[in-house]
Parts: sequence; structure tokens; C-alpha cells
Amino acid sequence: MALTTDNPIYTIVYNFARGVASLFGRWDISGVDYMPTGACLLACNHQSFLDPPLVGCSLKSESFFFARKSLFKNPLLGFILRTCNSIPVDRDGGSDVAAFKRVFSLLKNGQSLLMFPEGTRSKDGQLQEAQAGIGLIACKTRVPVVPARVFGTRDILPRGSWWLRPNARLTVVFAPPMQPAEFDPGAGHPERFAEASRRIMERIAAIQDVPEEIA
Repeated sequence: MALTTDNPIYTIVYNFARGVASLFGRWDISGVDYMPTGACLLACNHQSFLDPPLVGCSLKSESFFFARKSLFKNPLLGFILRTCNSIPVDRDGGSDVAAFKRVFSLLKNGQSLLMFPEGTRSKDGQLQEAQAGIGLIACKTRVPVVPARVFGTRDILPRGSWWLRPNARLTVVFAPPMQPAEFDPGAGHPERFAEASRRIMERIAAIQDVPEEIA
């Protein structure tokens, strides 16, 4: 699959991530053509540190990502994160206004953004309750939301582990985009953003793994 980008660092990291995915597991991608060409939010479950690079290298074009601001303190890692479209966000300091402003600008200019509605990695592999952040961004920007679900990353690198475990089956499944009318309950809803997040997470939960014989 050819990547559409003019960013050489992004290309290197993209191809490296694809190589690692192919090396450590049997890797299948389904439904990537559901991704629209313009602005959208890509909403995915979160099992492992491997999720952002795995989903990113499953796409046909560049996307943007959130990353903890503390990760940018390492000079090398910070350089890679910045050149690979990562947006620093302060997870411990409440609402990060600067990060949200940048997201709104990126989506206005037709970019895509990968988000994990659960906010953090699952401890047991089960889906968690969605936080309100993705609902806020989706309702404010009115862009389509593409639900996606990863399977198998926890088998290779579970939460709390730093050792990769090979020979797992990795799957990334994309679903048809949700339009604003599907996720936004309207400005009069008392918990508008939380409800939008819940509806998005519900759509992620409905995604099933693709059988290996037809993947």
C-alpha cells in the first residue's frame, strides 16, 4: 500500500511500523477505504502502546495524533513525534486549550485526526467508557467520525509490559463513517458531548474481528 505524503520522516516511521507489524504478527487490514479524503476523526479503541503506530501505518495518507506532552522532553523522541504529526497534550492539567485550538485548525484545513475515546489503554482488553473529549471535538467541528477497532496489540505488548511477544494476529478494522446526525444529540441535550462520545464508542464496540480466512 503506497503512502501519500511529502514528509520523509513520516515515510520512514510509517514503513518501519509496517515492518514491525509484519514481523511480530499476522497483520490484516479491513475497511480502510471507508476513510474519507477530507477532514475526519478516526476513533479507535486502545489496548497497547502499539495502537497509534499500527493504526497510522494502516492508512493510505498522513494523519495527526495526540501524544502526552511529557514524551516530547526526550530530544530524539520529541523530534520524531513532531515530524510525524503528533500534537502534545497535557493529560494532567485539565483542558489543554492550545491542543484543542490546533485540532480545530487542522480539521478546518481538511486533515484527519486519530483519537482514542477511552483516553487510556485498557487494563484487561475490554472496552472502557468513552471520555467526553472526542464528543466535544466531533460536535464542534461537525466532521465525519470513522470508527475503528484494533485486535491483537495487547497480545504483543500488554499494558505494563515492555517486551514484545511475537506470533499474535493483528487486525485493524475500519467501519463506515458516522455523520454528525448520527453522533450529535443536539445542543439542547444536557450531556451533549458525553452522549456523542458514548454513541461513537458504541459504534466501535459493534465492530467485529475479520475471520482470518477472509481477511
